[in-house]
Amino acid sequence: MLKSYITPAGAAKLTAELRRLFEIERPKTVAEVATAAAHGDRSENAEYKYGKLRLKDIDRRLHFLQKRLDSVEVVDPKTQSGSVVFFGATVEVEDRDGKRSRYQLVGEDESAPEHGRVSYLSPLGRALLRRKVGDLVVLSRPAGDIELELVAIFYGESVGPQ
Repeated sequence: MLKSYITPAGAAKLTAELRRLFEIERPKTVAEVATAAAHGDRSENAEYKYGKLRLKDIDRRLHFLQKRLDSVEVVDPKTQSGSVVFFGATVEVEDRDGKRSRYQLVGEDESAPEHGRVSYLSPLGRALLRRKVGDLVVLSRPAGDIELELVAIFYGESVGPQ
């Protein structure tokens, strides 16, 4: 099984969600369910049924977040350097038409392609890993293959809004 990586910002975001769910959302939902249960017949009580479903969803997400945070390795791109693309690197690529794009290789949980953050496990991420400036990578897409040249590698720089 591949090791799962995450940046410190990604880990902080997951931790914040876990805390919010555990400290705010779950107690609020438990109180709502208790209030709905006090109204009597639970079989026809929509608020009670919805609350129980919401509680189940919260517990499922809490379980997922806890397991996820326990299984990932936090890697800070600011502590890395070099001329080879590894997790956390920000890369600049150029297509055949001369259009340049910038991407940061991040963990699965923090991927946001619309902001230039792509998972290191995505097809683009995998194609870029262990490459050097000047290397050509071919990315297979449904619309056809595209050839990209790796023109720059940066460590410690983020792309797009976090």
